[in-house]
Amino acid sequence: MNASAATTGTFGSPTPVISLSPVALSVPGRPVDLEVRVSAPATGTDLPVILLSHGHGGSNHLSSLNGYSPLANYWAAYGFVVIQPTHLSSATLSHLVADAPGAPYFSRSRAEDMTHILDQLAVIENAVPHLAGRMNHDDIAVAGHSLGGLTASLLLGARITDPDDGEEVTLLEPRIKRGVLFAAPGRGDVLNGWMADVISFMRTIDFSTMTTPALIVAGDKDDSQHFTDMGPDWHADPYHLAPGPKSLLTVFGGEHLLGGITGYDAAETTDENPERVAAIGKLTSAYLRTQFHPGDSAWQVARDELTTGADALGRVDSKPAIDAPAR
Repeated sequence: MNASAATTGTFGSPTPVISLSPVALSVPGRPVDLEVRVSAPATGTDLPVILLSHGHGGSNHLSSLNGYSPLANYWAAYGFVVIQPTHLSSATLSHLVADAPGAPYFSRSRAEDMTHILDQLAVIENAVPHLAGRMNHDDIAVAGHSLGGLTASLLLGARITDPDDGEEVTLLEPRIKRGVLFAAPGRGDVLNGWMADVISFMRTIDFSTMTTPALIVAGDKDDSQHFTDMGPDWHADPYHLAPGPKSLLTVFGGEHLLGGITGYDAAETTDENPERVAAIGKLTSAYLRTQFHPGDSAWQVARDELTTGADALGRVDSKPAIDAPAR
């Protein structure tokens, strides 16, 4: 990204993307190595990093480092290094970890994966040809979809109580400076669907401590009745229940996969819409550009283009941080 583009909010042409997988990281005590995919623009320096946490969908491979190509490729083409782990909850590992502690959702382990990645960021950088020295190790964001949205919420400061031992779990990762949540779970006290007893760890989620700035992306047709009868508003809870600064992108017509963010031509997408996915990619990358570089007008430019007028993709609401009371 050149200086003039950052000042004016223009996006320019996408850069060719390099992608390498798997990069295997050794983590003591983890049943298998932590494998990640790294996608990055072929050129550029001082590149911010996005850690992308996959969901727990019904497919075998989209819920792994091989999924979410529409987002990962877009972000990388416009100046970010995207790192995607395969969490232990992935169906690709079910035959290896079915009896491991935390199975089958590994809610705590998923967040810990991201901390392990940050601990070995230099290893990852040096493993990818032509990437060494080009990453900004201070500009780190986390993004997550569905169960990955819960993972991101925990890293941004939300808390849960471990149902096995009653311990309050705090997994805030201070090296992560920003977040993007896609179709993330909301409050736990409204869980009454057939999955409610299965995901008991979500009953105690507390967003009041999620202070890290974040953009919450929620579809206005994402009615997760298997969890709650609250309707699509449930996925906006991380915005409404967490302190600012936060922004909420409500996607018009968006269902749980928001047009198909999990993969190109994915059969599990119920609302396939490539234009919607491209717009979400642009808005989320613009949000992070402006968050990391406050002088960059990309977020305002993208909002004006995509969330106003008769053809608006959706609506954006924002709330500022509340200043602490003076002593």
